[in-house]
Amino acid sequence: MNGRVGEPGSPVSVADVALPLGGLAVATAAWWALVAAADVPPYLLPPPDAVAAVLLGNPGLFVRNAAATARKIAIGGGVGIAAGLALAVSISRLRWLRRAVYPYLVTVRVLPKIAIAPLLLIYVGTGMTTAVVFIGLIAFFPMVLSTAAGFERVPAEQRDLLRSVDAGSLDAFLRLELPYAVPDLFAGLKQSVTLAVIGAVVAEWIVADSGLGFLVLLASENVQVDLMLAALVVLVALGLALYGLIAVAQRRLVWTPTAD
Repeated sequence: MNGRVGEPGSPVSVADVALPLGGLAVATAAWWALVAAADVPPYLLPPPDAVAAVLLGNPGLFVRNAAATARKIAIGGGVGIAAGLALAVSISRLRWLRRAVYPYLVTVRVLPKIAIAPLLLIYVGTGMTTAVVFIGLIAFFPMVLSTAAGFERVPAEQRDLLRSVDAGSLDAFLRLELPYAVPDLFAGLKQSVTLAVIGAVVAEWIVADSGLGFLVLLASENVQVDLMLAALVVLVALGLALYGLIAVAQRRLVWTPTAD
């Protein structure tokens, strides 16, 4: 028995691309029809072409703010994901550490992270550092809990088999435990990246003076619904791009245990 990198996932079919694009086209057409048929005022719901005009009319505004949001996500999310992965490996190797900290991880996991924001403002202050810490906390918990659960999926008989051939701790980790944990690791990674985007928006509402979340807040205060929707479109595109990168990596690296 060993662990190996398996075959990549099945190739993307035409339907995988065409159906989502078709759904987007139908939703956009329905939006357009609703605005026209109900004569909705633009300050309540602008038509899609008005939102597109805002996007195309000032692309630099959205590029700058998207870059600011992406930077916060990269730093905060990267730190949170790395810390979560490190702790998950640690508690999988040290049973006493798991018994000591795992109940608290589960408890804190259910705590709404927005409730921590006022404490961060007191202890860390305003600015980039607070945003990064907030995003890191949000990304940390799904990563550590999901990955730790993956390490627990290893069958006991396979652990015993490795012990019977005097496999070292590192060899057991690389050849058995990690392959079993990879699917859960990627599941946690997807959750962490998605929540990091949400955390970046919340952080930009509270402490930032740039970014797509700040742009949404600014547009809301000035009742610029077209600008708000345009910022949301870019934000969704950013989130989908980050999620897509993780999905592509998962398809390229399908690491599964095999028996010889």
